[in-house]
Amino acid sequence: MNGFLNVKKPTGRTSSDMVVFVRKRLPKGTAVGHGGTLDPEASGVLPVCVGSATRLFDYIIDKRKSYVARIKLGVETDTQDATGQVVAERPVEVGEDELRAVLPRFVGDIEQIPPMYSALKRDGRRLYQLARKGQSVELAPRACRVDDIAFLGAEGGDVYRLRIDCGKGVYIRTLCHDIGQALGCGAHMQSLERVAAGIFRVEDALDPEQIDALAREERLEEALIPLDAPLSHLPAVRVGERSRHAVLNGNPLKPEWLDAPAPAVPAVRVYLNDEFAGIGEPREDGGVRFRAMLYRTEDDR
Repeated sequence: MNGFLNVKKPTGRTSSDMVVFVRKRLPKGTAVGHGGTLDPEASGVLPVCVGSATRLFDYIIDKRKSYVARIKLGVETDTQDATGQVVAERPVEVGEDELRAVLPRFVGDIEQIPPMYSALKRDGRRLYQLARKGQSVELAPRACRVDDIAFLGAEGGDVYRLRIDCGKGVYIRTLCHDIGQALGCGAHMQSLERVAAGIFRVEDALDPEQIDALAREERLEEALIPLDAPLSHLPAVRVGERSRHAVLNGNPLKPEWLDAPAPAVPAVRVYLNDEFAGIGEPREDGGVRFRAMLYRTEDDR
């Protein structure tokens, strides 16, 4: 079994929990991993890599992600989300208009100071481990990119819904905290749902109950997304039947074997005829060297 499973992670379960959940419902020995951590108290899209898909993690992790966050104005917590202890409360003298007006300041190339309650390391120790012991360290701002922030509506009680489109490395709870600082009243992230990660969409995701039902019916393989589906952002090169032996052995592919010289990019999709064969690294001469050879013969399948 090889492909991607679009999982809808519920709140209260870690990304690793979901990997174990899926693994237990697949044939023994099947490799399983996730395509980007989602915090335990967040819900939504969690791409799970099955079989050969685990070798494609590096090529899907940086894709654009979209989140729907609920931001609560007037209350700050030590974790910057609803799981933490309240550290400050201030009267809220702003509303929807002021919130809308400040959002463009956080779109584009921005800097964030990572939260202490995070998995980043300092001197070999996770920051959240230090934070739980009451320790704090000075952290330098980190560059990241937010592509868009859309105002989705007000829920009352100084709670608003925002949709954030961003790349890798953006802390949405820190974004909510920083928005609160800009408004002068403080804020924290009340809830978070990841609604998209690359091609994976929450409306198409399977919750644990659906996955369990498919596994009992021995139909879970039908839900797997093909290996090359999340990789359409990579250019494709093709080789014909005469290159089959080279592909099966993972040998470098000469430029004259390709339908066109490989472009000067970090990675390309390689197809043998019309079948996805793996990921290659273009060479200076226009050929390709395999970085992940995934082609399987009928005997292997």
